[in-house]
Amino acid sequence: MTIHSLNTKRASRSAESRVAAQDWRALVSDLNAQGCAVMPGLMSSEECADVASLYPHQEHFRSHVVMARHGFGKGEYRYFKYPLPDLIEGLRTALYPRLATVANDWNEKMGVAQRYPSDHAAFLKRCHDEGQVRPTPLLLQYGPGDFNCLHQDLYGALAFPLQVAILLSEPGEDFTGGEFVLTEQRPRMQSRAEVVPLKRGDAVIFAVHNRPVQGTKGYYRVNLRHGVSRLRSGQRHTVGIIFHDAK
Repeated sequence: MTIHSLNTKRASRSAESRVAAQDWRALVSDLNAQGCAVMPGLMSSEECADVASLYPHQEHFRSHVVMARHGFGKGEYRYFKYPLPDLIEGLRTALYPRLATVANDWNEKMGVAQRYPSDHAAFLKRCHDEGQVRPTPLLLQYGPGDFNCLHQDLYGALAFPLQVAILLSEPGEDFTGGEFVLTEQRPRMQSRAEVVPLKRGDAVIFAVHNRPVQGTKGYYRVNLRHGVSRLRSGQRHTVGIIFHDAK
């Protein structure tokens, strides 16, 4: 395990360049059309292994959740504590301004008054002023038979509308099954399901709660939930980057 590689200024600086290298025009188009978008190769295989290897080391985390105890599914996860590993902190900081532009556009279309500052530190200050001070980035671990029920990651009155999950394990090699699933409920319609194929190091951006959809009479609001299908074999690790802090 090379924890040092997660805690260097170089790792933090590289986050901005790799985020900038993504095709943001295509990503925003997918977010607007589907409520999710995939960033290929956001993390290297070595970085994925390094982050996954942190899981047994309690000193990096503030809490440990066993899903079955709460009816969340099967599997477990740990919330990182502050300070976050530099790589995770760097990606959180670098991704936020680009997603804030999308979030503000969505809120305008849905008639929501809330607007988000372009700087993540300024948004976190708003969270902390509301009493939401606990970090929300997390590391999830699944084994055979584990799954994550459909849910929304809302941790207080102030929630950022988009979040990111990065797959740290290789499908078909490290595990089978365990697909990322997004469902969307439109008014007076049955739910639509989206299964998002990911490779190790790929990240999926997705709506936390609501997003706007163009209708015949303007935009209307749809409700989204996300989860993970049953793991059939192996072990699956994912890191989740949530931009608001928790109450």
